[in-house]
Amino acid sequence: MSKPTVLFACIHNSGRSVAAQVLARHYGGDAVDVRSAGSEPGSAVNPVVAQALAERGFRVTDHVPTKLDRDLVQQSDVVITMGCGETCPVFPGKRYEDWPVDDPAGKDLDTVREIIDDIDTRVRALVAELTAAAPPVG
Repeated sequence: MSKPTVLFACIHNSGRSVAAQVLARHYGGDAVDVRSAGSEPGSAVNPVVAQALAERGFRVTDHVPTKLDRDLVQQSDVVITMGCGETCPVFPGKRYEDWPVDDPAGKDLDTVREIIDDIDTRVRALVAELTAAAPPVG
């Protein structure tokens, strides 16, 4: 079985989806292929999100927001949306989840930390599920 591909999508690809991508890459390592995109990409990562992630040891200042398109969705096994649900192309056979995560845009650092904590919990559960070993036979 090949490794699963996860796409995290939000509106600007500058906050929630970036945090989810960074955390999923951290927790999933080489076992999961992780991407992110936005339905209306911003120009850069939200600086408060970048600061909150830097506190956890993750550097995201070089991330360039990516446009959510059909190819990205089609190449993914799991599509996680966070606020852009209806703008995400839908393909049969793909697993879709919509995570009701607050938008960090315009929020203070303490609030953004809480949002990232929420994303962290969700990402850990998703990665654990995707990387769980098959049960032993016998």
